[in-house]
Amino acid sequence: MVGVLCAVVCAACTKIATNAGLPGQRHLWTQAGVLRVALPQDAKTLNPLLDSTTNDGFVDRLMFEPLITADERGDPVPMLAREIPSRRNGGVSPDGLTITYHLRRDARWTDGVAVTSKDVRFSWQAIDNSANDVVSHHGYDVIRSIDTPDPYTAVVHLKKRFAPFVNTFFAESDQPYDIVPAHVLSRYHDINQVPFNTAPTISDGPFRFVEWVHGDHILVTANDGFFLGAPKLRRIRIEVIPDETTALQLLQTHGIDYVFQPSVNTYRQASTIPDIRIVWNNMNGYEGIGFNLTHPPLDDPRVRTAIASSINKAQIVSTLTSGQEKLATEDLPDWLWAFNPAAVPPPYDPARARRLLAQAGFVAGSDGLVRKQGVPLRLELVSDTNTLTHRKLVVLVQSMLKNVGIGVDVKLYPLDILYAPAGMGGIMHRGQFDLITLPWYAGIDPDNSSQFMCENFPPNGYNDTHYCLPAMQAAQAQALSSYDQATRTRAYREIEALLARDNPIVFLWWQRQQELISVDFKGFAPNPVLESWNAWQWSI
Repeated sequence: MVGVLCAVVCAACTKIATNAGLPGQRHLWTQAGVLRVALPQDAKTLNPLLDSTTNDGFVDRLMFEPLITADERGDPVPMLAREIPSRRNGGVSPDGLTITYHLRRDARWTDGVAVTSKDVRFSWQAIDNSANDVVSHHGYDVIRSIDTPDPYTAVVHLKKRFAPFVNTFFAESDQPYDIVPAHVLSRYHDINQVPFNTAPTISDGPFRFVEWVHGDHILVTANDGFFLGAPKLRRIRIEVIPDETTALQLLQTHGIDYVFQPSVNTYRQASTIPDIRIVWNNMNGYEGIGFNLTHPPLDDPRVRTAIASSINKAQIVSTLTSGQEKLATEDLPDWLWAFNPAAVPPPYDPARARRLLAQAGFVAGSDGLVRKQGVPLRLELVSDTNTLTHRKLVVLVQSMLKNVGIGVDVKLYPLDILYAPAGMGGIMHRGQFDLITLPWYAGIDPDNSSQFMCENFPPNGYNDTHYCLPAMQAAQAQALSSYDQATRTRAYREIEALLARDNPIVFLWWQRQQELISVDFKGFAPNPVLESWNAWQWSI
């Protein structure tokens, strides 16, 4: 398909001094064939169709596979599909409305049943089922029907042209779903509260479920019948370690081998730990502060611009990331083909912020807070308890907004509550915030419509800010309907310009994800979306 992004992702590794003996020699503290991982929060589910965080996705990809993944460079790679559909191989019809997938014939569920096109069709139907607590229908709601002419062919008919489809449909999009077994789950009206979600004993990935002790650990063991070959690891033990400082201590004392996605504020401490590697992975993502536009006065663009002008992004990035992250302009990073260098967000300017607030009717009171009709402007900023970077970020933002007369009340939640799906009581997706720390990880395509189109308000997508604008709708429609990259580039230039003007989110820095691993951990090669895509190649 024209328009498929082949992202060039720079995965740089910093090696910390080690006292290992001979080259390739394993340390005495390493458990051969057993990888121990620190996860910052417990999983909400082990059903890959109900994932809502990168933590869920990391765990579930150990056991389940998509049709298409991406390698460490961001290039699409077939998994359950034999090849990537394109116009050249006939997988994409000339009108762009029919996509044909040919499946591998050697993929099997762990109970011996073949993975077939019926599993593909059922997995889509489960996402499309409004009774299921899926986080996003984006890219799946454009499907009219799926035909299964034989067990290894799935023919997808679209309602309309959708340029990111191949990178979205059970692939590495901003909501990377995996295929699930129809013969296990199709009996249920919905999949929200089924035994499979906590004990998926039937899977098709390189590892198979053993046990989940909630709040403590998840254990998986090698699936020697995996279609790409038996995994090199025999077992992975995922420890739930909510506190990052504790996770670093365990890494230093060799109680674990890998800290999953530690926040960048841990870099200084991590860089002093011997016998580890720091792996950096450029991702199509950002760290930001999101606004809830359904809460006045945040529906007023002058107030949002005032807040954006009050936040010293350069100071935040310098203070919290030790210079390891790059200051963001808008959401799409500068290494992506859709980046708009002319989209410039409001510069740090507290004086301008005060003028904008005054234009919006807010005047300074004797206590330093601005007021409108006698009511002080106070906003609730929510974040998580787990991430050290976020705990420090909210304090900085609170101080910066106080400087221009805006009171900020900080409220912290565990990660699994803050970012859970709306149907599971998630704070973000239920709109229970004024401001929110917003770490975002997107897919290998620049498609950002799930965050910025009106039809993608939760529970139908990730438009948690409720930013809805005719001009944005028009630009997104052009970006999504054209398979021509030049046309899509022009559309994304307009999209980024609108975001710079309207400020539904203050984009702080582009995600350059830090991963901390033991020097004995080999084969780790994260792609721009997921760390565990090639887990069968890992060894220790």
